[in-house]
Amino acid sequence: NLSVSGGGNGTQYFVSANYLFNQGIIDQSDFSRAGARARVDQRLNDWLKISAGMNYVLSSSHEIPNGGLNEAYGALTGFIFSNNFINPAANPNTGIYPSTSPTAVQRTNPLEAINRFQFQQRTSRFIGNFQATATPIKGLNISYVLGYDNSTQIGTGYIPVGNTTPSFNTGFSRRADKTSFLLNNDLNVSYQTRLTDWLESTTGVGGTAQTEKIFQTGITATQLGLIGQTTNNGVAIPSEFRSDINVMRAFVQQTFGIKEKIYLTGAARYDVSSVFGTSNRGQFYPKVSASYILSNEKFWSSQLSNILSSVKLRASYGQAGNLTAIGAYDRYSSYIPVNSAGLPSVYSPTLLGNAGIKPERQEEIEIGTDLSFFKGRLGVEFSYYKKEVKDLLLLANLTPSTGYSSQYINVGTMTNKGFEVMFRGVPVLSDKVKWDVIATYSKNKNTVDNIAGGVLTFAGGFGQVAAVNGSPLGAFYATYFARNADGSLLLTPGGLPQTEKVGRTGGQPSGATLKKVIGDPNPDWVGSLINEVTVGKFSFRAQLDGSFGA
Repeated sequence: NLSVSGGGNGTQYFVSANYLFNQGIIDQSDFSRAGARARVDQRLNDWLKISAGMNYVLSSSHEIPNGGLNEAYGALTGFIFSNNFINPAANPNTGIYPSTSPTAVQRTNPLEAINRFQFQQRTSRFIGNFQATATPIKGLNISYVLGYDNSTQIGTGYIPVGNTTPSFNTGFSRRADKTSFLLNNDLNVSYQTRLTDWLESTTGVGGTAQTEKIFQTGITATQLGLIGQTTNNGVAIPSEFRSDINVMRAFVQQTFGIKEKIYLTGAARYDVSSVFGTSNRGQFYPKVSASYILSNEKFWSSQLSNILSSVKLRASYGQAGNLTAIGAYDRYSSYIPVNSAGLPSVYSPTLLGNAGIKPERQEEIEIGTDLSFFKGRLGVEFSYYKKEVKDLLLLANLTPSTGYSSQYINVGTMTNKGFEVMFRGVPVLSDKVKWDVIATYSKNKNTVDNIAGGVLTFAGGFGQVAAVNGSPLGAFYATYFARNADGSLLLTPGGLPQTEKVGRTGGQPSGATLKKVIGDPNPDWVGSLINEVTVGKFSFRAQLDGSFGA
């Protein structure tokens, strides 16, 4: 990393360059990144300041395919399913790699995937911004930000002819390109004034206009020739995708401060997103909050403040949504155009559209307190919250008779409630040494209700991840073992465990197989511990994060 900064006469500049190379944990995999940043701030006069910045990054990687869920090639899945009594190395005379997978689960020789397959990725990204800040009169602040983000991602894959993959013995070549453009305009205006000697006012208005355009192409080729890695070396199948999302937001906010002790805030926001239908595109969200600084009262003596330096009570209520929760065209049944025997045709998608889909509405109440002890050497922040989510937006599995596999729907409600605690401490504070400690503890309970039928399984969850009434979202919902009245396993006559069913015949399970919630992916609580020690110009920082009970 190298950076240079300086300036004078109202001009400030910053320029930096960096390079990173990271060897992968699997042989012959790596990642590299080079970048440059620049920023210039210019004060035109005593009330107007402008600035411009840019960040360019070029990254590339040599990757090893892991196999995934849809394809049987890759090092990771090949390693997991390989027979461990077969040497995966190539024959020293022929150079041919042996198949290491069992008959029932066809996978790729992992060593061949590492040594012969070539998968690479390159990303070029430019981020630029322009900002103007004006204070034409006392108390009035105007800020405008124009942001631009453009990235181009290119991925290539090559599997040579004659390999151990179950699907691509004739070779495989693929290239995919993705170009994305993000443009945002943000305007914020605030005016702060003191109406009387005991009442101050802060008024804010603003808005955002944001657009995202994505252009994506892919070409997959099989039946390759013996030489050449590009897609024109075989029978190619092209694909293309284009996306255009536009979001606009506007807000107004008013805060009153009373005697520097009580602060009241009310706000309203209106959001519009193109991913939803015209009838549900615009959404209104209100917000109110209040805080009371008890330690600013006159009765708070100096002796008390030496122990309990400050006490702040706060409460808030607000609503929010998720305007980009689905793709640009997921509300449509997007039929796919094809050329069939020289004739223009279409075939059905797997995703069924829903023109009436609308964003979730989150409604949250939060109360809390902030405490400071011993003139800031010890601090405690506590918050309790309850968030209700209505019109829960889920991707649901559909029965095969519909002709589709999944659909986005608004179904059920969800509740998140819990509390968070943060402790701050400064055990050592001197001219040369400072030791800061921060510890956090968070506990959340998630519950889903009002699901029609009680259970909704998720697409892509192997039928074992679901929304179940009275359980957390994404709970593991599957078959379970039959047990005796004392809780021990009910075994078959052969002495093996068996799944539970609706009834008993001769003491053994019979009838339809039962399912229930068998696990919760959410942790019971999460926490962190941060220690930061500064000695002169040197500092040391250590952070521990923990998740327990999932």
